[in-house]
Amino acid sequence: MSKSKAPMTQSAAKRIQSAEAKANGGQVAKGSFAAKAQRAAAKNSQN
Repeated sequence: MSKSKAPMTQSAAKRIQSAEAKANGGQVAKGSFAAKAQRAAAKNSQN
């Protein structure tokens, strides 16, 4: 695994989630990378 150089941002998480939703008929699975990215972005915005 590579080390992250920047924290996950809300805009990056939105792009990831949008791409996954487009690929899966509008659905984002619980526990998916997009869901994890969204949680990380929310956590980073609180700090």
